[in-house]
Amino acid sequence: MAALGRKLQSRGHEIVFIGVPDIEPVVRAADLDFVPFCENEYPPGSTAKSWGGLAKLQGLDVVRYTVRELTPGLIKASLAHLPGKIAETGVNALVLDTAYRFLELVPMHLRLPYVQIWNILHFDLSGSTPVALYSWPHETTPEALARNVEGLQIFREYREALLPIARAYAERNGLKLDWNNPGATVSKLAVITQTPREFDFPIPHLPPQFHYAGPFQDNQGREPVPFPWEKLTDKPLVYASMGTLVNGLENVYRTILEAVGEFPQMQVVLSVGRNIGPGDLGPIPSNAIVVSIAPQIELLKRAALCITHAGLNTTLEALTEGVPMVAIPIGYDQPGVAARIAYHGVGEFVELGNLTVRHLSELIVKVTANPSYHDKAGWFQKVLAETRGLDVAADIIEQALVTLES
Repeated sequence: MAALGRKLQSRGHEIVFIGVPDIEPVVRAADLDFVPFCENEYPPGSTAKSWGGLAKLQGLDVVRYTVRELTPGLIKASLAHLPGKIAETGVNALVLDTAYRFLELVPMHLRLPYVQIWNILHFDLSGSTPVALYSWPHETTPEALARNVEGLQIFREYREALLPIARAYAERNGLKLDWNNPGATVSKLAVITQTPREFDFPIPHLPPQFHYAGPFQDNQGREPVPFPWEKLTDKPLVYASMGTLVNGLENVYRTILEAVGEFPQMQVVLSVGRNIGPGDLGPIPSNAIVVSIAPQIELLKRAALCITHAGLNTTLEALTEGVPMVAIPIGYDQPGVAARIAYHGVGEFVELGNLTVRHLSELIVKVTANPSYHDKAGWFQKVLAETRGLDVAADIIEQALVTLES
């Protein structure tokens, strides 16, 4: 979202980023104006504490914990405070992250134009393809389509957990909505996903306002990350990371370290995040560098392989650099991203329940020894460079708002 804001700002628009206090350093590093909201409910330091409960969860438990314990409070506070911040800043239009489900009720109430952004892998609620929370393959048999529809139950759980909050806001502000329609609050102007069309499963019918873009990356505006560059050798580099949220499963890191230790001809950089310490992982192979946080894009530029949780941002960054992957999806949209990694031949994935040192080692050999994975990742690198996702998204947003004004 910061990269998208910076792109719009470069085109002469005045951008203000509204968020909870803990994201201020990220926004300031992107050289954007920042306005905090929900300061009383989410004071500095509260995000890490509240979201830390996710670190050791996996699968649908990640989604259910988020839906039941985290999202309701955030949405309730956001609905309460966003109208005031809009009045305070003089905002004329909003670009909303879809992770803030039902926050679009605010611009609907205030009669402001709004565009929605899928930073994570978008959810296909038609049943034509598996919803992103599952690693099911894309199939079109009647059995597969029935399975896809059944899998939408988890989305209904998510929506129903927030409906009382959304209904209360709508009733207070005179909004009449068909709550039986999941798309009742979706932007009529534009819904943009940073997932490239080429990386998605084929979805036969999409709403007219839905747009594919491409990675929202500009390799700028990030806080500097120290790294011992002098320790890198000329061996092929493997970059490994399990992301920033659901990244507290020590056994996953131990398995990665033990597996890569079997390849002394490679060098590995493992980023473990802030939920566990490198010292908690036992012996570190001589060919591995373990850090809490790493300069990811810079390392991917040098990497021959990325071992990833299949978070969409990391996956798209790897593809932008033409790096094939071995994915270990943990939760959220990661299973769906992992399924697409395999579907498009840019890597392989292993379910967490099937993760063993032997299995992971076999996948490392498979992906690094077969040039087809590297070639297909290189094809995506070329396509994404030509697509220019940030420009596509900015064009769509500008066109939507200009059309509305006219």
